[in-house]
Amino acid sequence: MEGEKNVIVLAGMIGAGKSSYTEMIARNLNSTAFYESIRDNRILEKFYDDPKRWAFALQIYFLNTRFRSIKDALQDQNNVLDRSIYEDALFTQINFEEGNISEPEMDTYLDLLDNMMEELAFMPKKSPDLLIYLRGSLDTVLKRIELRGRPYEQTDLNPGLIDYYKHLHSRYDDWFHSYDKSPTLVIDIDTVDIARPEDQEKVMALIHAKLAEIRSAK
Repeated sequence: MEGEKNVIVLAGMIGAGKSSYTEMIARNLNSTAFYESIRDNRILEKFYDDPKRWAFALQIYFLNTRFRSIKDALQDQNNVLDRSIYEDALFTQINFEEGNISEPEMDTYLDLLDNMMEELAFMPKKSPDLLIYLRGSLDTVLKRIELRGRPYEQTDLNPGLIDYYKHLHSRYDDWFHSYDKSPTLVIDIDTVDIARPEDQEKVMALIHAKLAEIRSAK
């Protein structure tokens, strides 16, 4: 499928490996990678330190940056996004249920999200070609969070985070089953590790096959 134009979005838990998959897929498909900016995010660490103070601001920040990324992606039509606007509301909903976001803030967020989604209807491409869900057990996710070593994400430094991770993880499958913007592909990160060359080849074969299936169905 190299040379074909495809918009692919990654989805999955914190620590699932979306950035690594994005880099691999973009390299193999000769497309542009869109990464979620952590270094430029002045709110993220503040959120982990005081979620009730910063959750709404963080979700508005992410909504804005993800809206910009998906607009650019649907305009260019040949790229891979390591997280997209389509799963953004899940994080906001979890923060609402955790008591970090008030009902008026949640209503404001959803109204803004609806307005943004309406704008996407006017893009040259209306939605991604494929969403890839990196699905794994909570144990796998927690191990990967520990390995990548961002201090503010570590449960040993902030034991309350384990409940947040459990809550978010418990809702991901429901979110995925409700997603209806594009065809999907599930990768089991409990059994697949793209640090191994043979697993990289296996994953790219699955992606090529899925893109071919999507193209033949059009």
